[in-house]
Amino acid sequence: MRIALFTETFLPKVDGIVTRLSHTVDHLQRSGNQVLVFSPDGGLREYKGAKIHGVSGFPLPLYPELKLALPRPSIGQALDAFQPDLVHVVNPAVLGLAGIYYSKLHRVPLVASYHTHLPKYLEHYGLGMLEGVLWELLKAMHNQALLNLCTSTAMQEELTSHGIERVELWQRGVDVELFQPHLASQEMRSRLTQGNPDDPLLLYVGRLSAEKEIDRIKPVLEAIPKARLALVGDGPYRQELEKIFANTPTNFVGYLTGTDLAAAFASADAFVFPSRTETLGLVLLEAMAAGCPVIAANAGGIPDIVTDGVNGYLFDPTDERGAIAATQRLLSQPEARSTLRQNARQEAERWGWAAATRQLQRYYQSVLARSLPSAA
Repeated sequence: MRIALFTETFLPKVDGIVTRLSHTVDHLQRSGNQVLVFSPDGGLREYKGAKIHGVSGFPLPLYPELKLALPRPSIGQALDAFQPDLVHVVNPAVLGLAGIYYSKLHRVPLVASYHTHLPKYLEHYGLGMLEGVLWELLKAMHNQALLNLCTSTAMQEELTSHGIERVELWQRGVDVELFQPHLASQEMRSRLTQGNPDDPLLLYVGRLSAEKEIDRIKPVLEAIPKARLALVGDGPYRQELEKIFANTPTNFVGYLTGTDLAAAFASADAFVFPSRTETLGLVLLEAMAAGCPVIAANAGGIPDIVTDGVNGYLFDPTDERGAIAATQRLLSQPEARSTLRQNARQEAERWGWAAATRQLQRYYQSVLARSLPSAA
């Protein structure tokens, strides 16, 4: 298959969507497909054999790490030369409109996928009154597609309830070869705890942005004697978080990748994840693959991954003390923590990227098969 993939974010940016897409492109190419990626220009021209057509853009005012890349004629020229069998638009917003337009103009089958719960993000930026309007825009775009994919049952229900049609589940994936429990080390603990490796270590990995609700970790940190917090990642909310966590034992680590990131997961005592806006929470699977017990909000797509008391702990996001109680429970029971680590790893081992991409290819093939009569 020749697949034109449109995404509003791609390498070298680091986030869960880019992680999924980079592994997907890799495995699609390995399987003999040809992928052409359209994304905001990040300087890359090729990835794992797939060509990247970078489109110049400008930083999003509320989120400078994200670029808005506007459709332009060069996209159509590149598509005409590539002659795709199928167009896949990821989180269609601005650049994705070019993919939707091309698919309709040339009657190329269209698949869309939903990875970022944008309507729920709005309230964290003082724009909650626009949620209804955004749902209508999303519905208009997604219902152009022959198939809409999302990454959790909660999101499947949410999209369907807002009038988005033909919604199916694209299964989770994680790199179980990279993220492994044996990478735990005193050296990494010392780095993350700023020289205090024997103290309890709480970890957060992900974007430092308002919708992640990282400030809700502060009461947890303060309730655990001698506990230390490592925040791995970066984003537009960092300066605000530095003020919130001032005078606490919090280490703003910045980005980690590869084995350093895997070692950070494996070396922590608990991965605390308070976000209520996750479509899936891919980073949770990475933590679990590394054997790091997860404490997460019982919201969005998270319950698809975490089974309370089996491979992690879930807390009621409306209960201010829920995360505190779950963390205290985890740290006070070393034997139970060991069992949680083992169960978390076993759950992650079920979800390799190769299997997730094989499922995606089956979806592609079904869309192509359905489109044949109309194309005739």
